[in-house]
Amino acid sequence: MTCCARDLRTQARAADRVDGSAYALELYAQALALWCGHAAAGIPAQARSHPVFAGLDGERLATVKEAADAALRCGRAEPVLAQLQGLADDHPLDEPLHSRLIRALTLTGQQAQALETYQKIRVLLAEELDVEPSSELLAAHREVLSARSAPTPPTPFAASDSDGSTGRAAAPETASPARDDLLVPLPRPAQLPAAYEHFAGREAEIDHMLHRLPAVQGHGGPGTTMVINAIGGMAGVGKTTLAVQVAHRVADRFPDGQLYVNLRGFDLHGAAMDPAEAVRGFLEALGVSRKQIPDSLEAQAALYRSLLADRRVLVLLDNARDADQVRPLLPGAAGCLVLITSRNQLTSLVVAGGAHPLTLDLLSPKNARQSLVRRLGADRVAAEPAAVDTIISLCGGLPLALSIITVRALMNPTFPLSGIAAELMEANGSLDAFDGLDAATDVRTVFGWSYRTLTGEAARLFRLLSLHPGPDIGTHAAAALADRPTVRVRSLLAELTRTHLLTEEAPGRYRFHDLLRAYANELARAEDGEGDSEEERRDALCRMLDHYLLTAHASAPLLDPAGVFPSPTPSPETTGTPVALGDAESALSWFSAERLVLLEVVRQSVDAGLGGHAWQLARLLDPVHERFGHWHDWADLQRVALAAAPLPRRACRSPATAAA
Repeated sequence: MTCCARDLRTQARAADRVDGSAYALELYAQALALWCGHAAAGIPAQARSHPVFAGLDGERLATVKEAADAALRCGRAEPVLAQLQGLADDHPLDEPLHSRLIRALTLTGQQAQALETYQKIRVLLAEELDVEPSSELLAAHREVLSARSAPTPPTPFAASDSDGSTGRAAAPETASPARDDLLVPLPRPAQLPAAYEHFAGREAEIDHMLHRLPAVQGHGGPGTTMVINAIGGMAGVGKTTLAVQVAHRVADRFPDGQLYVNLRGFDLHGAAMDPAEAVRGFLEALGVSRKQIPDSLEAQAALYRSLLADRRVLVLLDNARDADQVRPLLPGAAGCLVLITSRNQLTSLVVAGGAHPLTLDLLSPKNARQSLVRRLGADRVAAEPAAVDTIISLCGGLPLALSIITVRALMNPTFPLSGIAAELMEANGSLDAFDGLDAATDVRTVFGWSYRTLTGEAARLFRLLSLHPGPDIGTHAAAALADRPTVRVRSLLAELTRTHLLTEEAPGRYRFHDLLRAYANELARAEDGEGDSEEERRDALCRMLDHYLLTAHASAPLLDPAGVFPSPTPSPETTGTPVALGDAESALSWFSAERLVLLEVVRQSVDAGLGGHAWQLARLLDPVHERFGHWHDWADLQRVALAAAPLPRRACRSPATAAA
C-alpha cells in the first residue's frame, strides 16, 4: 500500500509540472486515501518509536503539504482540509503546515477559525521556542485579515523537509522578495556534463557507490536521508569522469533535476570559486532572479536548502578545494544525492557530515587495456600486444596519461603503436611524452594545480623526495632529506597525502606515482628560481644516505652481538640521527621495511660517486641477508661494493655545508 501511495505521489508531482494542479490534486487525493492514520497505530507503545514508523509518518506529512500546495493553486481546499487539521494537531509547531491550514481555512470562508489557528501557534512558538512567527506564517495571517478569496501557495522560503520537520524559513537579511514573484513552478535543472563516451573499467567503484542508494533512494518516495559520496584521488586519475558517469546512471532517480558546478579548487591561474558564487548559480538555476537572492552566504544557503526541501535533486560538486567550500552547497533535504570530487581528503565531511569516502586508485592493466580497445579498436590493440603492454606500463595506470597517448595514436592512425611506445621509452621517465593540447590535458599543468596549493615547506619536501630512489620512503628518511624534525615532517607528509601527491600505503610508509616523481624531480632541478640548487640537492642526498648508514651501523651489535660479521665504522663526516632501535626485534623490523630501499640506496651511492657509503652499507647488511637467506641480493650488493671500493674518496656535502 505504501508503494502505491509513493507511486501516486510521484505521478502527482509530474502532473503538477506538466498537466496543472487540478489533475495533480486528484492524484494526491488518491495517494492520501491509502494512508490510514499513523503508521504505528494499533501496535504496542514500545515499538512505535522505531525509525521506520517515523519515516512513514514523515512521508505522509510531506505528501499532505504537497497536496495542499496543489489545492491552493487551483482554489480547491476542501479535499485536503481534514488532513491538514488532523496533522496540525499532531505537529503543533510545524509552521509550514499551519500556514497551509490557515490559507485553506481562509479559502473555504472560515476566517475566524483561521485566525484562531494562527493565534494558537503564535503563542506556542513564543512559549516553547521563544521565537516569532516566520515570514510565511505572517503572510498567511495577513491573507486572513484581508479575507483574500484566492490565496497563493507558500513561497520557497519556507519549503518543508520531507521528514516532516518544522523547517523554519531562513529570513534573508535584505527585504524579502515579493511573494508573487516567487510563485512560479521551480525549473528542473539538468546541468550534468556529458558522460564520457568511451568510459571503461571502474565497475567495482561504481558498484561500491550505487549499492548504498537502494536502501535510502527508492524510485517512489523521497528517501530517508541525504547521501554524500566524496571521491578523492591524485590529479588525472579520473575523479570527474567517474562522478559524471555515476550521475548519469542514477539521474532518473532524481526527477527534480541535477545541479553541477566546477568549484575550481585546483586552478593554476585563478582562485577557487567562492561558495557564495556557486550558491547564487544554483539559485538562479532553480528559478530565483538575482534581485531575490539575499546578500549573505548564510541566507543564500538557507534559501537554497529551502528550495530543495521535499525535492529529489542530484548535486555534483566537482573539483572542490576543501570541506568549507562544499558545506554551503549541501542540501538539507532527505532524498538528495551529493557527489563531490576533490584532490584533497575531505576528512571533516566524513567525520561530521556522514560522507562516504572513495579514494580512486590507478587503472589496473586490464582496465587500461580495455580503455585502449574502446578508443583505438580491438584490431589495432591486438596487432601489437608488446607495444600495448609497454604503453600501459609507462603510463602507470594514470587515466590522463593514457588518454594523452591514446589521442596521439588516434590523430596518427598510420603510426604503429610500437613507435609510440618507443617514444615513451626514449623520454626516460620524464613528462615530455605527456604534453597535452591544452592545460586540462597536460600532465605538468594538471599536477601543477595540486602543487600550487601546498605550503612552502610541503612543496620543498615534495621536490626533495624525488631524490629518494624508492620504491617507498619512511618518515625518518623523509625527515633526513628535509633536515626537519620528525614530528614536523609527519605533518608535511600528511599535507602531501591529503592532496594525493603521495600515497601512504602502510602506516609511516609513503610512495610516489612514477609520473609524480618525474614531476617533482623536474621542479627540484628547475632553473627559474623555484627549484633547489645543486648544492641543496647534494646536501639533502647526503643527509639521507647518512641516515641509512648510521641506522644500519646502530643495528649491527643488535643483530650480530658475537661480531661474526665485521662492522665498518662510518667516517667522522657522517652525521645525522639514526632510527632508535632498542633491540634485535626492532632492528629486524626496520630492515624488513627498508630492505628494497636499501638495495637501491647502495646503487644510488655508487652513481653519486660516494663509494664509502656504498661498500659500508653493503657490509652492514650482511647479517640480515645471512639470517633470511636473501642470497641473490647479498651477492648483487657484494659486487656493487667491490666495484665501489676503488672509487676515490669524495666529500659528501658541499664545502659550504661542511664548513658550517
